[in-house]
Amino acid sequence: MLNPDLLERAVELLRRGGVIALPTETVYGLAANAEDELAVRRVFAIKGRPATHPLIVHIPGVEHLSSWAREVPDTARRLASAFWPGPLTLVLPRTARATDAVTGGQDTVALRVPDHPVALAVLQRLGGGLAAPSANRFGRVSPTTAEHVARDLGGDVDLVLDGGPCTVGVESTIVDLSSDAPAILRPGGLAAEEVSRVLGHEVPVRAQSKVRVSGSLASHYAPRAGVVLAEPREAASRVQELRSQGLRVGVLGPASLVLPSDVPRFDVPEDPAGAARVLYARLREADEQGHDVLVACLPAASGLGIAVRDRLARAAAPRD
Repeated sequence: MLNPDLLERAVELLRRGGVIALPTETVYGLAANAEDELAVRRVFAIKGRPATHPLIVHIPGVEHLSSWAREVPDTARRLASAFWPGPLTLVLPRTARATDAVTGGQDTVALRVPDHPVALAVLQRLGGGLAAPSANRFGRVSPTTAEHVARDLGGDVDLVLDGGPCTVGVESTIVDLSSDAPAILRPGGLAAEEVSRVLGHEVPVRAQSKVRVSGSLASHYAPRAGVVLAEPREAASRVQELRSQGLRVGVLGPASLVLPSDVPRFDVPEDPAGAARVLYARLREADEQGHDVLVACLPAASGLGIAVRDRLARAAAPRD
């Protein structure tokens, strides 16, 4: 649990317009008081994030929903009751409390309650909302430890709270409830099947939407190394092909992969939840070792495997 003096310092910084990094169960967030426009704009500046790219507002509990969302349908209450605190973000019509700086000028706001004792302690003591995107430079690999944050952002933040490694490891699942047709706009740490189960019908994953949300750009979550996607059975041949071009190649995939002994490996668990938990850490390790290309094996397209495939596809997308 967070030291009381450190908690007080963090909250005082937020109240005075400061920007801190704090852990959630998904990734570390770069947090500012969501109602302080200057502080929110500083978050954008630190990340190098486009001002039209909306932020998620983290709130202390479901009882705060109606102060940020002017319409809270039954679908929202059912999902919040089932999965909050947790890796679920709900997109709803906003109230005036959610400013243009947070929403990117849209008429919707993205809300969630994080499932981490440090984040919840800060939120409850603050008594308001935190605009908190991932605590890294825009478009790069999200941080899942306090050390990752320190390496990425250095002295640009006023305080980094260390809550240990993130237990989920990928960002929240974003569900759009701003219309009569619920849709998943970003697969994440809550499986799409779970959302559909609670609502009693299949909720589609939409690749395109009029509603802009975090993490929806084609290129995102990208390490410095290039990423090439492959099915596990194709990994060895892809490595051989890329090596023939004179590239330094590593492989991200399960330990069961059969590869030449001299191929650098970045093993991930077979199960999708385990893969999600270590994905970003492995991408960062590949960068630290100076690889030109990482052959990333795709997990099965079910459960949290959908989120892992989404992050890998964005990491592999062409960059501007």
